[in-house]
Amino acid sequence: MTHTSQDHDSPADGPDDAEDFADAARGFIARLEPGAVHDATGRLVWDADAYAFLEEDCPPTAHPSLWRQSRLVARQGLFEVVPGVYQVRGLDLSNITFIEGRHGVIVVDPLISTEVAAAALSLYRTHRGERPVTGVVYTHCHVDHFGGVRGIIGPAEAASGRVPVIAPAGFLEHAAGENVMTGPAMGRRSGYMYGAALPKGPAGQIGCGLGQTTSLGGISLIAPTLDVTATGQTETVDGVRLVFQLTPGTEAPAEMNFHLPDLRVLCVAENACHTLHNVLTLRGALVRDPSAWARYLTETLALFADDTDVVFASHHWPTWGQDRAVRFLEEQRDAYAYLHDQCVRLINAGRTGAEIAEELRYPPALERAWHVRGYYGSLSHNAKAVYQRYMGWFDGNPAHLWQHPPREGAERYVAFMGGADAVVDKARASFEAGDLRWTAEVLSHVLLARPEHAAARALQASAFEQLGHGAECGPWRNFYLMGAMELREGVRGTPSRGAPDIIAALTVEQIFRSMAVRINGPRAAAAGRILLRWEITAPEPAPGSPGTAETWTVLLSNGALTPMRGGAPRGEDPDVTLRLPRTVLDAVMSRATTFADAIARGDATVEGDVRTLLTFGSLTDRPDTRFPIVTR
Repeated sequence: MTHTSQDHDSPADGPDDAEDFADAARGFIARLEPGAVHDATGRLVWDADAYAFLEEDCPPTAHPSLWRQSRLVARQGLFEVVPGVYQVRGLDLSNITFIEGRHGVIVVDPLISTEVAAAALSLYRTHRGERPVTGVVYTHCHVDHFGGVRGIIGPAEAASGRVPVIAPAGFLEHAAGENVMTGPAMGRRSGYMYGAALPKGPAGQIGCGLGQTTSLGGISLIAPTLDVTATGQTETVDGVRLVFQLTPGTEAPAEMNFHLPDLRVLCVAENACHTLHNVLTLRGALVRDPSAWARYLTETLALFADDTDVVFASHHWPTWGQDRAVRFLEEQRDAYAYLHDQCVRLINAGRTGAEIAEELRYPPALERAWHVRGYYGSLSHNAKAVYQRYMGWFDGNPAHLWQHPPREGAERYVAFMGGADAVVDKARASFEAGDLRWTAEVLSHVLLARPEHAAARALQASAFEQLGHGAECGPWRNFYLMGAMELREGVRGTPSRGAPDIIAALTVEQIFRSMAVRINGPRAAAAGRILLRWEITAPEPAPGSPGTAETWTVLLSNGALTPMRGGAPRGEDPDVTLRLPRTVLDAVMSRATTFADAIARGDATVEGDVRTLLTFGSLTDRPDTRFPIVTR
């Protein structure tokens, strides 16, 4: 088959190729045997052994470059970075790192799920001794870097001060709130991006470039007890000196690197991995700033390069040797700077995002660097993201200013092209000629207009499958193959994983903002004006001590929800006052109960007309986590 790399041709095998495989194996101590992790009910939450097929030669159903990356990333086990610094890799999307101190071990980025984090700690202790955890570091606010923390320590250890939990300023706000607004839609698309529902195998899921996939266990969060608020801040934990560099707005809105000066080791979080990263993830997010990303890597080099012999990150394998580490960081920096600057240059030359994505290529030195290839964030979709950051959705052509919505436009396209059957016949000829991109584009119109057209579904599934098998970018492959699967087998929906710790970490304002985007505006507008007073009691700080009350007023007017701290403006009396503990509010938000049930049990009290509260509750929509993607 023809491979359809989105970025550029693969570098020829050479020293860099051999170095990557040597580095990925360096310091190996032991695997987790077997490589499967289960939760307390016996449910499988991680299976590293399922990727054993990657040790075979690359089949025609995979891009050789992505196959190579997946082989490197799938290696699991405990590895020594330098004496005193160890990593467990291949037990989740991310790495977990252990830094040995005088009395115990500092844990960096405890994975997504408590079960895999506990398994990684157990593997470490089996080979390095029963060292207590004496500190936790979250390098940034994405869930694969904190979600497993309760598999490492309990909240009481952090609250007592015995185990400091260190994070960059702004961590908790972003960790808890990143997916508040569009979490259901992001979750649905994440199922495509990581391909967790795909069968693992040469024709199915082989990885996502950044790691293999995401673990499916319990997600937890323990709030930081020590914030890093400035670059250069130094903390000594269990006798280990850590010097921090804040890098907000790079790969995450709250992120930091840190240096271990006594070991000459640098952790670059997720700011420099062995792949080009995402400026805009395919699951959806705010667009990142590759120019700022590059500037922070320049600062990293200025701060730490002269005192660094090893660089490691929260994904992939380390880079040893000062010269190699500097080259790695410089090439990563140049990749983001070039991406940004050349996209902006081409924007100013009148190119649209789609045109820039077709035209943009890296210069030869970056073309030869494996670690800036588009395994996770392709040059193609990153170029479109830079365009979006500066120019938005509109390309300036008036013909695109007021187009029909996709389904209505599809109806017209299909009619113009002679009807659904005729379009499918023409698309089949394009498919047989190898024009897969065009096949997928024209069949998309048929499936929007006639989603149940069997021949169109079958042909589109075949086109997606071939495009996926030829994709170098892991998320592209997974999107294509998930699309093919759902066309053949029906919509899978989104696996639901409760995360009560994250809900509990939301501010009350964030909770009301999440309510606001779930209000059904037309129904709410018809319901009229509602003014609700909320008196929310915090959990008791000590037995018998009163909690601290937090009062909010929420106005529903013209279908829009406006939260206000304190009482209503101009002293207006509320229609109803609801008094409840924060824990009950959290339970309602996680759908463990309802306001009506909480009131009936006496867990919440109402002053005023309870029917007004029930009317308010009826005006929110439950997000649809099974919406169609390829036939919408």
